[in-house]
Amino acid sequence: MTAKPDTFFLPYQAAWIQDTARFKIVEKSRRTGFTYCTSYEDVLDAARERGAMDVWFSSADESAAAEYIRYCAQWAKVLNIAAEDLGEIVIHKKDDIKARSIQFATGKRINALSSNPKAFRSKGGKLVLDEFAFHADQEAMWKAALPIITWGFPVRIISTYNGKGNRYYRLVQDAREGRGNWSLHTVTINTAVRQGLADKILGRELTRAEQLVWLDTLEESVGDDETWQQEYMCQPQDEASAWLKWELITRNEHIDAGNPDTYTGGDVYVGWDIARRRDLSVIWVIEVVGDVYWTREIVAMNKTTFAEQDAEFDRIMASYPVKRACLDQTGMGEKVVEDAQTRHGNLRVEGVPFSGPVKQDLAILGKQLFEDNRVRIPPSREIRESHHAVRKTTTLAGNPRFDAARTDAGHADEFWAHMLALHAASDQAQPAAGATVEREQSPGMDLAARRPRMHMGLSDRRYGHGMR
Repeated sequence: MTAKPDTFFLPYQAAWIQDTARFKIVEKSRRTGFTYCTSYEDVLDAARERGAMDVWFSSADESAAAEYIRYCAQWAKVLNIAAEDLGEIVIHKKDDIKARSIQFATGKRINALSSNPKAFRSKGGKLVLDEFAFHADQEAMWKAALPIITWGFPVRIISTYNGKGNRYYRLVQDAREGRGNWSLHTVTINTAVRQGLADKILGRELTRAEQLVWLDTLEESVGDDETWQQEYMCQPQDEASAWLKWELITRNEHIDAGNPDTYTGGDVYVGWDIARRRDLSVIWVIEVVGDVYWTREIVAMNKTTFAEQDAEFDRIMASYPVKRACLDQTGMGEKVVEDAQTRHGNLRVEGVPFSGPVKQDLAILGKQLFEDNRVRIPPSREIRESHHAVRKTTTLAGNPRFDAARTDAGHADEFWAHMLALHAASDQAQPAAGATVEREQSPGMDLAARRPRMHMGLSDRRYGHGMR
């Protein structure tokens, strides 16, 4: 029990352990080992000869609690401390509340519980709240857990950010402004890597240049700046913030976008967000001109029969030399996709299941193209609002989620149809330099099939040339 923390830990972890403040809180990057080093401190506190204390640990999910207990058992073994793993025990019969516990020769226990506030009633000891920003009800948890430390016990709060509208964010601000006697630690991914995190992960000493390459690779894999700033750079983002800001949307608007008459004869790609009753069914047509994705036509259908929707899709496929069409295959889209592939071939029609990871990929690709000013959309209020409606939030498991509130105007249907079209055309655009905009009519294109966009059952919705 006399080993120094720097024997096992990186400098920022050792600094956390060696800080003896009663109230400690850390704003941290993901996967920097704070649960790991906190478990070391907790084992020492529960097993010390004088002043030993019970430890009450809570994380946002059960798997994190189980991992924490494994860490505690590991440290007890490494430090040669007698401990008994009690497994899962019942600590409150009435509410059937259980905890994973380890008991030491001092009679004190380390208890890992769920984030249920009731679990902390009538307890006393050291309080450890892990990934507190992701607890389902932080306010109730804080009220229930704080009495645990009434008799002078310490508090440890560990988390990455999950927006600004929560108790964790306010506690960090209190600490930063000197309120509440908090000792604040801040560890970004840059700090962690500079102090040896990447070296430890790769199992060898890295040069500073190699560390920077490792950071660049990680940032590139994250995919978007908001996630990087919040989850790795300790910069909280508004959890209800729009994925695409108004300025970003409007600077990609063009009066010629959405007008079929401006089609230049280039390669065409299609996205179709399929719906039948509650939402709009939207077909989005884009043409790649140089390295820019021009919107050529948008069809919005409200409560339209599948037969009519199929007919409209067939018109689009006949009107343009469509290289690839990506259709929402989720739910009712399964049959629509299968029928479309039968009519137009599997090589031209692709089904895209709208899982969480797929929606993330679609949203990230679209945002990158908007940021690069490589899309052109009509200057339409409805389209602006649909693109602005999508919000990026984070689930309790720490996974990003992209969604929009369902309103009478739809469920960001135009946005997802647009993203599917951009996905269909991904990696197809060529650099603008030397690109030929005026092209001859492509072989096989049936101009006679062209006709004005249909607004089946939705006469009040307009995306046309110059319409707002």
